[in-house]
Amino acid sequence: MNIPFLSFTAQNDLIEDEIRAAFERVFQNKWYILGKEVTSFEQAYAQYNQVQHCIGVANGLDALHIALKTLEVGEGDEVITPSNTFIATWLAISQTGATIVPVEPDPQTYNIDVTRLEAAITPKTKVIMPVHLYGQACQMDTIIQIANKYNLFVIEDNAQAQGCTYNGKLTGSFGNINATSFYPTKNLGAYGDAGALTTNDAALAQKTNLIRNYGSEKKYYNEVIGVNSRLDELQAAFLSVKLKYLNSWLDERKQIADAYTKALAGIPDLILPVTAPRADHVYHLYVVRTTKRDELEKYLNDNSIGTGIHYPVAPHLQKAYEHLGYKKGDFPIAEEMAETCLSLPLNPGMTDEEIAYVCKAIQQFYE
Repeated sequence: MNIPFLSFTAQNDLIEDEIRAAFERVFQNKWYILGKEVTSFEQAYAQYNQVQHCIGVANGLDALHIALKTLEVGEGDEVITPSNTFIATWLAISQTGATIVPVEPDPQTYNIDVTRLEAAITPKTKVIMPVHLYGQACQMDTIIQIANKYNLFVIEDNAQAQGCTYNGKLTGSFGNINATSFYPTKNLGAYGDAGALTTNDAALAQKTNLIRNYGSEKKYYNEVIGVNSRLDELQAAFLSVKLKYLNSWLDERKQIADAYTKALAGIPDLILPVTAPRADHVYHLYVVRTTKRDELEKYLNDNSIGTGIHYPVAPHLQKAYEHLGYKKGDFPIAEEMAETCLSLPLNPGMTDEEIAYVCKAIQQFYE
């Protein structure tokens, strides 16, 4: 049996006719930038995410950068963000000239440890940027309370958690303005790069609209220094199709994750995902941890089971951030996660037989 880490087959087979129809619609409309497909998707995603405004952009990194730019974050400001995250979170802050202030994760949930937040706040702090890592919601009630206490902005990085909730409220609807990615591997993925911002603040939405389009509302008249980062018509049309199926795909992800958890419980040296109270988990990734990570990865790969490592190098140890002067040991929890985490295959369409095959291989490895 061959089980790839990532497979789009089941999803694509289900929606192929609708995707082809969406392509044909855009092709015949002959309008490719900021047209009615983008407007339609923005309205649909805003409604889905229970916010007033959605602004489509070119990708998730741009979404984070534009969110910061909209809040006028720049040199002299500090942004609190996790020490363990995909590099895009840090890159977006760097693009503004602001200072990255890393905070370690909760060792059980892997999300930013809210008990460490207040100690990281200084008079220069302007934003808290939590990341709903692997698809689990952060403890947003505490984050919002702390932000309000110190008069800080909140930007959620919701790239891995579309459709997730905290205490019944959707991630991507808590912060002042929030960013998401529709990279193809995401739970709601385009057929190329795409991203968006969500907010309930009309003024922020208007400013974001300007920034993504050269700082212009009327062609050739530029009100602010903007960028060129627009969700294109074709990806918007595709995302509108896939959005209708998102909740059913999330249910399937949870069922697969539940099957993994039941079958793998009790194996020594294998740490399974833990979901915090009041938090939902939509399992963009099913991440286990083990001190034998590299050996387990090789064993599974040798048995035709694809795996992933998210992420093998913590941001503070990346060559790109050598100039910050961090060294190994500065963020030990993030470093331990990088050295021990392994993502198992989890795709809508996985059969019970495939799930059982993965679980049996892991059990045999530990035997």
